[in-house]
Amino acid sequence: MLKQEQAVLDAVLSNLFGYHLLQVGRPNSQDLTRSSRITHRMELDLDPDTKVETPGGVERCIAEHHQLPMLSDSLDLVLLPHALELSAEPHQVLREVERTLIPEGHVVILGFNPLSLWGIRRLVTGWRGRVPWCCQCYTPTRVKDWLALLGFDTVAVRGYFFRPPFSHQGLMERLQFVERAGGRGSLMLAGGYALVAKKRVTTLTPIRPRWRPRRALVANGLAKPSVNNSR
Repeated sequence: MLKQEQAVLDAVLSNLFGYHLLQVGRPNSQDLTRSSRITHRMELDLDPDTKVETPGGVERCIAEHHQLPMLSDSLDLVLLPHALELSAEPHQVLREVERTLIPEGHVVILGFNPLSLWGIRRLVTGWRGRVPWCCQCYTPTRVKDWLALLGFDTVAVRGYFFRPPFSHQGLMERLQFVERAGGRGSLMLAGGYALVAKKRVTTLTPIRPRWRPRRALVANGLAKPSVNNSR
């Protein structure tokens, strides 16, 4: 799953440009933003005591996911690798993303699909409290609706990893054909999805007044008031 997520991000981030990139959360030790052409990259972490080796050129920030320590309209790209699922306030996380992104800035969201085989395993083993099975997952359609309310346009949604969530390496290799078949199928069968959305620009369009000749107060063929006649 991690390998496929990285491959999807490599393809997506290489086509998004800007000056400032923020990654909210770090679910693994990989450099998820390695393919980005944005030079100033930052990672947001929750625990200040955790010793994390950030890649070269990447700044580490300590803050809550729903309280981004960034100025409004200052970021070009925000990456949320499963940040919505690991947050107790996913709506507020998206509000903060909308606040900090510049107009036409992009957000890239990685999520687990609750309607797939991964979602079924979550229902069966979620009570054990192990990540990611204990996380609250959201469908791509639901996330798209949230983003639309905040003024985002969904650019693309891509599903990945169509195999069942097994840990046996030999079995997973034998199930490689499922990836080829699933890639041509429905997004709902994918274990994970990557959603790209762009912050909509709201502009005021001046409307020129439509001048019309003043309508006569008295219809033709009727007698005019005597006062007007005298004038």
